Amino acid sequence: MKVILRQNVESLGKAGDLVKVADGYARNFLVPKGLAAEANSRNLKVFEHEKQQILQQAEKIQKQAEETAVRLSAVTCTIARRVGEQEKLFGSVGAKDIEEALVAQGIEIDKKSVLLDEPIKALGEFPVRIKLSAGVTGEIKVVVVAES
Repeated sequence: MKVILRQNVESLGKAGDLVKVADGYARNFLVPKGLAAEANSRNLKVFEHEKQQILQQAEKIQKQAEETAVRLSAVTCTIARRVGEQEKLFGSVGAKDIEEALVAQGIEIDKKSVLLDEPIKALGEFPVRIKLSAGVTGEIKVVVVAES
């Protein structure tokens, strides 16, 4: 089945693309969630009209993500944790902890966008990437200090 993507779908393509997918995937997932519309002659004509608006909206989102990435480059999150002997942390610092620290600074980021290969388990300063949009990532500094 051919469908027109209304939004960016990571595994398929960008908004406005005409793609061929399995019938069940289109009927059960893409169309009900509003991610795509069936590519018939009527929808193609309507979509050509809407395509400009979608492209403008995508460009606006991209610019906002780039601006946020620039703002994030100046952000430093300090997280205090209890430490034991030899400066080892009790537990670790994960994506949820980083999200809470960013929210406390007034930056709304979903914990799913915090890209950590593995939780932080030591004291020190660590660079952490934040996924903002397709192809746009920002980087913040996370400083883990001993709790007094």
